[in-house]
Amino acid sequence: MTAENARAGSAVPDASAVAAALQIARRAPSLHNSQPWRLIFDGKRLHLHSDPDRSLPMADPDGRQQVISCGAMLHHTRTAFAANGWHTDVVRLPDPARPRYLAALAFRPWPDPPERIRTQAKVIGRRYSDRLPMDEPEGWDALLPGVTEVARTCEVTLDDLPDTVRDRLAAASDRAEALRRYDKPYQSELRWWTGHFDLSEGIPPTALATAAEAGRVPVRRDFPTAPGTTRRATPEDRARLLALSSAEDSPAQWLRTGEALSAVLLECTGAGLSTCPLTHITELPAARRVIAGLLPHHLRPQVVVRVGSAPEPDPMPPTPRLPIEDILTVTT
Repeated sequence: MTAENARAGSAVPDASAVAAALQIARRAPSLHNSQPWRLIFDGKRLHLHSDPDRSLPMADPDGRQQVISCGAMLHHTRTAFAANGWHTDVVRLPDPARPRYLAALAFRPWPDPPERIRTQAKVIGRRYSDRLPMDEPEGWDALLPGVTEVARTCEVTLDDLPDTVRDRLAAASDRAEALRRYDKPYQSELRWWTGHFDLSEGIPPTALATAAEAGRVPVRRDFPTAPGTTRRATPEDRARLLALSSAEDSPAQWLRTGEALSAVLLECTGAGLSTCPLTHITELPAARRVIAGLLPHHLRPQVVVRVGSAPEPDPMPPTPRLPIEDILTVTT
């Protein structure tokens, strides 16, 4: 069922249309590409759940980043449906007794979604996490108001961090990594997600930086470095650093943070920029306090995002994704 079916007055998309939309939406970013979501379509509504089997207890013991990841999937899903003529009315956290039940989506025809949503849907397949050094983002001053607004629409505050705090943020990033360097369970978990041979999940070597490239990105998570030659000769990373912050720490705010993250990433991708979300720097309280001290308000930082321009076309293939049957259950 396509946008034409929606315009013709169909009440809800059928199972094949749901699967087609989720084929696109499953490109959503997630912690270590863990894809920690499950969706159930009952013939009328689509239900989003977090998947306990895809949690990362060492990096994410309270499940905050898992919910943020699911929030990104929620926004990707809504965007994909909108581009196909369906408005989604969302009830977030519909059942307090079931904390993994994150959202219920109801459908109604929407034949003329805004052009911004159509553009975001078109670039879902182009977005990827760029861990290499970047140049300064072209046209950033003109783009920033729109990026700020899409985050605000999700009830999340976006701050474009000034260059004067870059060294302090890099020091906080280094400190966060140093505290985890000899944490064997954490390192084992990290290497499992970046080193196993499942072709549908995790971070493949092609998506990692070489040691030389990683050394030129001061604010980064220390993944295992990729083999091979340097692909990008940018002498120093000049990406802008953005912070996404919420009013409180709660599953509702984490979910909204993920939605805002998705919107910001797609907005930047649509403008031809490269992006890379960073969450390691908000995993430990000490580093999180450092970021909070750099912000002009008393909100809780959730995610840092690098945004820049890739100096040349990137040859990296898309990171893998789980097959649709592994994330979608149809009960009609």
